[in-house]
Amino acid sequence: MPGCRCPRPALPILRWLPRYSRAWLPLDLLAGLAVGLTAVPQALAYAELAGLPLQYGLYSSFMGCFVYCFLGTAKDVTLGPTAIMSLLVSSYAFHEPVYAVLLAFLSGCIQLAMGLLHLGFLLDFISCPVIKGFTSAASITISFNQIKNILGLQGIPRQFFLQVYETLRRIGETRAGDAVLGLTCLAALAGLRAMKSRLPRAAPAEPLALRISYLIVWISATARNALVVLFAGLVAYSFQVMGSQPFRLTGSIPQGLPALRPPRFSLAAPNGTVPFQSMVQDMGVGLAVVPLMGLLETVAIAKAFASQNGYRIDPNQELLALGVANVLGSFVSSYPITGSFGRTAVNAQSGVCTPAGGLVTGALVLLSLAYLTSLFYYIPKAALAAVIISAVVPMFDAGIFRTLWRVKRLDLVPLCVTFLLCFWEVQYGIVAGVLLSGILLLYSIARPPIEVSEGAVLLVQPGSSLHFPAMEHLRGSVCSRALAAASPPRSVILDCCHVSSVDYTVVVGLAELLQELRRHGLSLAFCGLKVCVTSASRWPSVA
Repeated sequence: MPGCRCPRPALPILRWLPRYSRAWLPLDLLAGLAVGLTAVPQALAYAELAGLPLQYGLYSSFMGCFVYCFLGTAKDVTLGPTAIMSLLVSSYAFHEPVYAVLLAFLSGCIQLAMGLLHLGFLLDFISCPVIKGFTSAASITISFNQIKNILGLQGIPRQFFLQVYETLRRIGETRAGDAVLGLTCLAALAGLRAMKSRLPRAAPAEPLALRISYLIVWISATARNALVVLFAGLVAYSFQVMGSQPFRLTGSIPQGLPALRPPRFSLAAPNGTVPFQSMVQDMGVGLAVVPLMGLLETVAIAKAFASQNGYRIDPNQELLALGVANVLGSFVSSYPITGSFGRTAVNAQSGVCTPAGGLVTGALVLLSLAYLTSLFYYIPKAALAAVIISAVVPMFDAGIFRTLWRVKRLDLVPLCVTFLLCFWEVQYGIVAGVLLSGILLLYSIARPPIEVSEGAVLLVQPGSSLHFPAMEHLRGSVCSRALAAASPPRSVILDCCHVSSVDYTVVVGLAELLQELRRHGLSLAFCGLKVCVTSASRWPSVA
């Protein structure tokens, strides 16, 4: 009927698939291929970071691509293993694949429940200083964790401070081959990244040769992880053919697709079976930290790229997509996944038009599992370490300290506490930062700004809404001025132009303040009252 609006489809894929244009297909194919060439080497590297066999990185890299194509609301976002999630998995899965897969399943269930209950607003209570403190500390922790592979050292503990001590103590045992290759790969990755950031866009009017040259350079810079890993693998294979091997290699990776089966809810141990309840107790606070950080990464990335490209996302739908991806991923031996900033940036820069690009990325990962795993044997660990370091170094934001010093120095407290405690234990840093941010938020509610203007009467103007923790502060501010011994008693006008809401305790407190002023022969008047505030006068307690 004219003038009627069709209901919006519940399934996000139905919002763009019916109007899919043939012109979008080559762009989606190119973007999916570019992301896939980035995802495969990163998957191997992140599995190493998570302390799991390398095939689990590939097992974790395709289901999110397929699920997000159907359920995602941002065309640019790609789901899969990330450096931060791999760091968390290494802390809570104890390098045991059964724990990692069960953690993915339970995290997905929690994320699904949050999406269905529209609890995405809880992420708003994790402040930017806490996020920046965590990601900056994670950048340093993850980078230093890979120094042992760059130097070819073995037997280095995973706890950060012990890791630093042991690495420095044993630096004389550095393997020259690994160190040279690792540093070379780091330099190549940094150079290709810089080249891409400074590459001018070729205009359609430019000569064909120039446009082809631009495309070759752009593809090389975009697929730099794959190129560097391929180069390192060829070098290692050449040495193997000549009968010597100066590098520590990745080793054998099982070929074929993962079996489709539910996650295991118990674990066979030498001294018996670890039941489900004990596994949950072992993971402990990780069952809160892992799903929340996964949601935070995904929603933050989706919002960032949606605002850049002029479209909107549904945060609760993003929670559902991530939850479904983790639950289904656990049936193909995936560990917890989330949105990847690096691969999402590659997707956006490749000109992706719809989430269909993820189908190409997922298919490329499946092809790698089915046919290419035998070639991964020759990939040096130093090259994978270089890929990880190159991916996480940009996460360190040194400028945030200077920015907060200029904007609001009090925000440096949760930032620094989170940053420092994350070197000890990740969960302690995040929990302490969130608690400190909450305390600062509550303090601002309990001590709102109150402007007092002196005169024949006392004009008191609260700078924000009034809630029960602020009542005593307001009462003290009024009484200390209105009833001061050094000046004659004065009546009070309470300007409520900035007060949009009050609660029951405030109403009762204002009634008591009115009575106290009346006992001294003074009056209390109100001005600038809003409807929501004046409605409080109908409460029985006030009458």
